[in-house]
Amino acid sequence: MSAHAHFARPERHDALDRLADRRLLRELAYSDGHWTASDAAQSFEVTDPASGATLAFVASLDAAQTGKAIDAATRAFPAWKALLPQERSGILRKWFDLIVATKNDLALIMTLEQGKPLRESLGEIDYAASFVEWYAEEAKRVNAESVTSHLAGAEMTVRREALGVVGVVTPWNFPAAMLTRKAAAALAAGCTIVAHPSSETPLSALALAELGERAGLPAGVFNIVTGDAATIVGRLCEDQRVRAMSFTGSTEIGRLIAKQCAPTMKRLVMELGGHAPLIVFSDADLDRAVTIAVDAKFATSGQDCLAANRIYVERSLYGRFCAAFAERIAALKVADGLTADADIGPLMHERAVKKVEEQVADAVARGARLLAGGKRRAPGSLFFEPTLLTDVPDDALIMQDETFGPVAAVTSFDDEDEAIARANATEYGLVAYVVTENGARQRRMANALDFGMVAVNRVKITGAPIPFGGVKQSGVGREGSRHGLEAFTDLKYVCLDLA
Repeated sequence: MSAHAHFARPERHDALDRLADRRLLRELAYSDGHWTASDAAQSFEVTDPASGATLAFVASLDAAQTGKAIDAATRAFPAWKALLPQERSGILRKWFDLIVATKNDLALIMTLEQGKPLRESLGEIDYAASFVEWYAEEAKRVNAESVTSHLAGAEMTVRREALGVVGVVTPWNFPAAMLTRKAAAALAAGCTIVAHPSSETPLSALALAELGERAGLPAGVFNIVTGDAATIVGRLCEDQRVRAMSFTGSTEIGRLIAKQCAPTMKRLVMELGGHAPLIVFSDADLDRAVTIAVDAKFATSGQDCLAANRIYVERSLYGRFCAAFAERIAALKVADGLTADADIGPLMHERAVKKVEEQVADAVARGARLLAGGKRRAPGSLFFEPTLLTDVPDDALIMQDETFGPVAAVTSFDDEDEAIARANATEYGLVAYVVTENGARQRRMANALDFGMVAVNRVKITGAPIPFGGVKQSGVGREGSRHGLEAFTDLKYVCLDLA
């Protein structure tokens, strides 16, 4: 992100001409129902990671303007909370319909600013829309409950009440779905939002704000504040009127946000780092296991907290698995995300590429074998070949820390207890993958793995109806499902004397 004291319009990316609705490409922040420029006329450049071409110059708001967005959300909260649940539901449903109707444009914007293949962006828009649809329905089911009285002459009820203003901080790898998964739940509960999208990918969030305005979200209910993360997020953390913070990102930043929120005792929902193991047993179908490994590792070019980061294969299957896996990896197409049949797009920035290079070099230096890829390649400086490392020792960097790139690290194991111990030997606990045809082993592994989510013989497990989240250093709380509403509500107990 680079700052500019102007909003001049240079030559833009040619693909922007493909937008059917140019109003979805917004460069101003959205606060209190208005499209808002920086008071200091500051902006930052958003570029296409595939080509480096300019997409937009987006307003860079400061701490004072962040405070104004919090003011707006605070003012809007009583009226939004007071709406009948079916009224909030109706607005969310209109928002969902508009997201679906503009799916192609939203996916194009996402691919241009994030780099992922267009078919993955289309899939993410469906995923993002599903949360809005789900919580449009859940808004009508935030019910009170009756409590059997233990006191004579008293009647007792417990109900959920909207918490207040919610701060939302979203990452660059899923710029639409991470916003709707958080915001739709909070809005359904009756909360108002001040959201800060990543400065690498703010255009998807601003497009969703445009659609939210069209759907009838009242002024101040849904605010998007763009600019420097430290400035904006710090302001959200320190303001006691912000009652909750919902964050997706690295564990390191999550700890910092938790520390900054401690003085105001905010409710925290955090989806943090992952370091997913994928465990393949010798009874697995080889072709199925390889397909699962490819999908679990290389979606979003490996830039996914759910990506399989450590692949353990039982020794008797190990050689055949590595050979078949290398063949499949070599066939993956590296290209601009707008290219037909692209499998691997660019990484988000130079830091990501350097981290991948460092991990590959470290693994090889420690005795790992490089079976495929291993370096940058055309069509641009941020593209990295899909890579396979085998015989990777447990002390290698790639086995210790999340990769966030298209590099698969594979090693062998001898028995079930060993696989469990090595998989659990991490501070992270988001998701684990298991491939085995043995039904009893499937259940044993699901019970023994210390992760918030376990996928058995498949990769796709997420969606609006399920509680997404991890344990240990991978997060606090859950998103999605009916449980996703809980963080944005307070329980109020009422005891009524009947005498």
